[in-house]
Order: sequence, then structure tokens, then C-alpha cells
Amino acid sequence: MAELRMTDAEVARDFRAVLDRVQRGVDIVIERDARPVAVLRATPSRRRKLSEIAASLAESSTATLDPDFAADLDAIIESHREPLNPPEWD
Repeated sequence: MAELRMTDAEVARDFRAVLDRVQRGVDIVIERDARPVAVLRATPSRRRKLSEIAASLAESSTATLDPDFAADLDAIIESHREPLNPPEWD
């Protein structure tokens, strides 16, 4: 992974551009008086499985699933057990 060192003043001058770089995978080491103070790094994306979403629904939601939808969802989950490998641009 790429790393770029910048002063706090450089980061403050164009924070949006710094975040664009971070989003593209560059770690930004922020320095003050030539000393590292902090690192800006992109957070990993968290993808949840449909089965996890369905399992948490009863606990965290007042929504209800009708029996037909639940059966359809179970069938979809069972028919697609392979891991999702999305393209890098996703």
C-alpha cells in the first residue's frame, strides 16, 4: 500500500483531495514539526450476508416478513452460497 507524508498545513489546505487519495488506498502520514502525528487510512468496507441481515431484522426492526417472502429469501440464500467477489470499482 502506498504511503504519503504531508504536513498538517498541507492536509488542511486541501482536505478533500487528501480524502480522495485515502479513498484510493493511499495512507497519509500527517506530520507536525517533521514528526509523525497521525495516519489517515481508509476504513475497510463491511459487507453483510443476506442471512446476517435477515437474522438481525427480528432484533432491530419492527418490520415483519410475510411467510412467502421469508421462504423466497431462504431459497435465494441457499442457492448462492459461494462468496461474493465484487469488482474492485464496486
